[in-house]
Amino acid sequence: MQQPGDIPWTTRRFGENMSVISELRMQPARTTVRSWNPGINTRLGITVLVSFTLLVGANLATPLYPQLQQDLALGAMGTTIAFASYVCSLMFFLYIVGHWSDHIGRRAALVLAIIVSLVGTISFGSASSLWELCLGRGLQGAGVALATGASAAALRELLPHKPEWASRFTLLASSGGVAFGPVLGGVLALLPGGRNTVFTVQAILLLATLIPLVALKARPAIAMAERGDRHRALAPRRLGIPAEARAKFWMGALVGFLSFAVFGFALSLAPGYFAQVFDLELLPVIGLIAGLPLGVSALSQVVIRGGKYLLPIGLVILAASTIGLVIAAELGSLWSAIVALALIGLGQGMAFRTAFSGAVNAVSASLHAQTVSTIYLVTYLGSALPVIALGWAVGVYGQELSILVFSILCALLALVLTCWSITSLVRERKISA
Repeated sequence: MQQPGDIPWTTRRFGENMSVISELRMQPARTTVRSWNPGINTRLGITVLVSFTLLVGANLATPLYPQLQQDLALGAMGTTIAFASYVCSLMFFLYIVGHWSDHIGRRAALVLAIIVSLVGTISFGSASSLWELCLGRGLQGAGVALATGASAAALRELLPHKPEWASRFTLLASSGGVAFGPVLGGVLALLPGGRNTVFTVQAILLLATLIPLVALKARPAIAMAERGDRHRALAPRRLGIPAEARAKFWMGALVGFLSFAVFGFALSLAPGYFAQVFDLELLPVIGLIAGLPLGVSALSQVVIRGGKYLLPIGLVILAASTIGLVIAAELGSLWSAIVALALIGLGQGMAFRTAFSGAVNAVSASLHAQTVSTIYLVTYLGSALPVIALGWAVGVYGQELSILVFSILCALLALVLTCWSITSLVRERKISA
């Protein structure tokens, strides 16, 4: 059903005279622009590829953290600060630029995202101190923030009658990129040049992704501002939680917060922890283990079908497997840890996709980018605050006790959200009956 404020698909044709520069200026190009006009499937592929490539680049460093700890004398706290600088930048820029694609166009926002991420990639790859690592990670976070709402909204517009698949593609690109990044980083680190080679390859991939995006014939922005209102249109918005989907929003955001707290641990401190506990040395193996839960999560979001009951089931699996991972580490059982990590990914994928889809599908298309950006703002907070606190606790109370308490708290939050989701389902059944 058409919602108030939606712009009909039939009136949103691809721009006849729009370049990236004219989109950024928020006005039609003054000269004729030659461009490429592919079909919907190709546009879907390009949109998913951009988001996937940006997330891959943001997570290439995961298997490199143990070596960076030694080379730059980072310690556990320094490692979590380097990791969290990406997340904090991402959250800040989600608030600042999360709505920009509504005014400058989806394509222009994605082009900016790639350029900013490219600068961050080069900075991180050549860093020789903690502040340089943080600068590179911060720029990568800004790039991902620019792309988050833009890519999600672009997919929704390309699949106007299939919002569920638009949500699936959004989560597949993000989870798949985060999962593949550590594996690719571990493999590339074995090549001559080490860290420099890893990020040189990523820079080339970003440039290759930029070419078809710039050549594309883009659809006009849904809210192109008039000449005197452009600065006002791009100014930060108040974070918006749609009134018609408030409960669903908070469920999606809190499930995201929890799952990204667990993933944040897997992508920051866990590589060094697993290398120590299980006596691992090969970087591809460390990267594969760290990225396993995210890979399983991405796969489950595409393969597993089901209704709203997937949410409590996924949360229960997430709670049990988080505790199981700590038990496996205490027992020194690598295979048990691998099973627990896979189950963490399975539970997270089931729960987050269901909660995320429920939230974004409950709002109109005109609020899609804003809603997605706000959900991810809370979600990525889970990769910042709990992980920084864990890094501090490791330095004060030791690694083993800190990780145990962290896992118990995550499991308890999962069980609380399980009870809330079941209560909501029972209430909805009573209302529908």
